[in-house]
Amino acid sequence: MLAHGGAQIQIERTMEALTQVGVQAEPLQWWNDKQNCDVLHQIGEVPAGHTEMAHNKKWKVVSTMLLTETCNRSATQLLLRRILIRGALGSPLPGVIKQRLPWRSFHDCDKVIVGLRAERRVIESVYGVPSHQVAVVPLGLTETFLRAGPPERTDKHLICTGRITADKNSVELALLAREAQVPVLFVGKPFNPLGDYWKRFQGLIDHQFVEHHAHVSDEREMAALLRRARGYVLMSRYENWSLAAHEAAACGLPLMLPDQPWSRERFDGQATYWPKKGRQAAIAALRQFYELCPSLPAPKVELLSWRQVAEILKKVYEDIAGH
Repeated sequence: MLAHGGAQIQIERTMEALTQVGVQAEPLQWWNDKQNCDVLHQIGEVPAGHTEMAHNKKWKVVSTMLLTETCNRSATQLLLRRILIRGALGSPLPGVIKQRLPWRSFHDCDKVIVGLRAERRVIESVYGVPSHQVAVVPLGLTETFLRAGPPERTDKHLICTGRITADKNSVELALLAREAQVPVLFVGKPFNPLGDYWKRFQGLIDHQFVEHHAHVSDEREMAALLRRARGYVLMSRYENWSLAAHEAAACGLPLMLPDQPWSRERFDGQATYWPKKGRQAAIAALRQFYELCPSLPAPKVELLSWRQVAEILKKVYEDIAGH
């Protein structure tokens, strides 16, 4: 989970902020029998062995889940998944098999944390987790973005930040940029620098409508790039929350986003959304967004610091630990 990406940022920022609010936080040393704690908090699904180990030690278990793909499924798909899951959990299968079902860990945790109300609805209705075991805790932003100041919007290009990967539809967005004749600056590492997808993307870089900037590790440099851009565009297949979109909003940019539960919940009518179907419609929408950007405001949404998020988490820990 500490590989380059959003989970890495979430883990590192959360641990740092928890320390600031008086919570001792350290990585799990699964090989260390002498390590002790009140709460084991996993970013992601908790392996069954870890849950059992923690409960044997009288630790509470918290899991922060990103229901990215599941949350974006259709109502019919979610209903079928609910029937499958409820049937499996209620079947006469041996207990050892049920414990290995991937969604069983949600029930075994003392608290499941999600970032959206949409995710909460899915984890309660589809996976059958009781409401008292679920908490909604948003992600945070660093002070660099929260205090970035007013945007400049002096550059002519739109900006898209994040890894160059099929999940982000980077190649598809680059193709649309060229067809719509809209300059887009992509900022981020290739998911696989030796893979075919990156090579396809490289072949589309024309320094006119498709530009690429290597990954930026310095937050101040990233904030500067965002503040100078004309607007922010994201075309990912699946997201849930998107730190990058919130960083762009904090830097004062108008947003063009996929029309999905996370974006509607967070930005509602304050963002521009890709049309559901049709390549020509997508080309026209991108061109229109580009032309309207100078007159479009940035979304006004609640943005929390990582320290504020840590305060919420601290309360969750105290509640389940009985402190």
